[in-house]
Amino acid sequence: MKLNIPFIKNKLSSESVKAVKPASADEMCMLDHIEKIIEVSKKYGIDKCFSKGKVHFRYVMEKLNINCVQAVIFSHFMERSNENLIRISDVAEAIHCSIIRIIKYMNECEELEKRKLIRCIRNSDGTHYKIPFSVRESMRLNNELVPEKIDDLPILKLFALLARIFNERKEEELTYESMKLELLDLINHNMHLLFCQKIKSHNLDEDKIILLLCFCHLAKNNDDDNIHFRDLEFMYGDIMFYYQIEDALTSGKHIFFEKKLIECSNSDGFAKKDEWKLTEFAKKDLMSELNFNSNVIKDVILCKNIIQKEMFYNIRETNEIQKLASLLQEVNFNKICERLDDKGMRKGFACLFSGSPGTGKTETVYQIARETGRDIMMVDISDTKSMWYGESEKKIKEIFNSYREATEKSEITPILLINEADAIISKRKEMSSNNRSVDQTENAIQNIILQEIENLSGILIATSNLTQNMDNAFERRFLYKIKFDKPGKEGRKGIWKAMMPDLSESETIQIAEKFEMSGGQIENVARKIEVDSILNDEKLTIEKLFDYCKIELNSGFNNDKVIGFGM
Repeated sequence: MKLNIPFIKNKLSSESVKAVKPASADEMCMLDHIEKIIEVSKKYGIDKCFSKGKVHFRYVMEKLNINCVQAVIFSHFMERSNENLIRISDVAEAIHCSIIRIIKYMNECEELEKRKLIRCIRNSDGTHYKIPFSVRESMRLNNELVPEKIDDLPILKLFALLARIFNERKEEELTYESMKLELLDLINHNMHLLFCQKIKSHNLDEDKIILLLCFCHLAKNNDDDNIHFRDLEFMYGDIMFYYQIEDALTSGKHIFFEKKLIECSNSDGFAKKDEWKLTEFAKKDLMSELNFNSNVIKDVILCKNIIQKEMFYNIRETNEIQKLASLLQEVNFNKICERLDDKGMRKGFACLFSGSPGTGKTETVYQIARETGRDIMMVDISDTKSMWYGESEKKIKEIFNSYREATEKSEITPILLINEADAIISKRKEMSSNNRSVDQTENAIQNIILQEIENLSGILIATSNLTQNMDNAFERRFLYKIKFDKPGKEGRKGIWKAMMPDLSESETIQIAEKFEMSGGQIENVARKIEVDSILNDEKLTIEKLFDYCKIELNSGFNNDKVIGFGM
């Protein structure tokens, strides 16, 4: 069974299509009105379009609090919102407006930028625009565009906004001056936080405040204690004092050294004059509201970096995975969490994927994360094992503390992935005289995890090769349990065809029928064939392919022959 995510929507019958009538103005959503504005402005040009689409202009202008010219420009930017960079000349051409004349409307673009409806990117290639993701989503969902709340924030949310603003500057979506304005507003609107009070207490000028905020952002959000000037230069561009700042830092004459806010990093006991870090004094003075020891999850997989792969399952697995993936779509997830919270039920979703190695458990997590826009925080349980009594328990607690912190900072709840969780979900040990301390530690770890799953406010997915020995307490706490079985012949055909597209249809059928191999084994065979073809430059025959399969099956890789795989 081949699974394509996002999932197939029900198609309208030809009869129902004929019955659909054009929506009236009252039934139209924001995108409908924007589409009409684009249509009339392309047909009649910017001079005559207002009188031809009064209803649509009125709707957009009132909803976004903008004027009619801004409505035209914004609508055409929205039409190109899938483009990374939009040129104003493209909009001018669409509305029959000369480049010279469009310059008159640049102040309208600046107003749209101030309202954060568009982003202006100014670099060596010129001036370009883009629509922020949040604006595009509000238009798509027909939601009211509410200005982002920047006052009375909790400390973690403030640092999340610091990260967002600095990242937008790095992507050249903000000028230095725009970035500075946003950052100073953020500090001034959150003087209830000790962090903001301490930043202001050092009586620094505005540019030094921005630099100090960047140091704090890199230390906390990027876990960076070795900051080189290349980590800072993205802020400055062609600003004249760029080199003055670099010289002051490398020479040790910057006021941050005098105030004991930063110090040189060191290597083997020697100070590195071109790398710096916040001092322990600065961390305690400025950032006492933050926990620097909780960032124990180092392996974070961003959803945007996950490569799309086709997945092949049996019908049962397909249905169960589709159901879970649909639940984890952000709109559905938020709605379900609110409903459960209203009824006093637990909001966390703990899931277990079980099956033999090579059946696609981990890859399925990746693909669900990619399609639902969720980052993955990967946990290696072996990293939590410590020879020191009590240390393992602390590490486990830190993992969940770090996940809670990341969940608060993230706009979309990430997935906590515990891969190969067999060691922690197995039945609890009976105390023996020989290994009493070890058994006691493992039981204590399990108790902590059980309690954390009970209090979970997020998404946890554990993968396991064996569930026969799973403790009943864990079984009850996993709301969704999906067992990955071997696929049938059709699934194996799909896997072979995806891995080796040069195989003919008859060859694919032959090998799928003859060898019950797991997806991991099929991938191994495909890779070996590719390597050997490079080394020996030999043409592959079906007989040689059979030999490769026999060798793989006899290698002891997966003798139980459980199948199913994600490509």
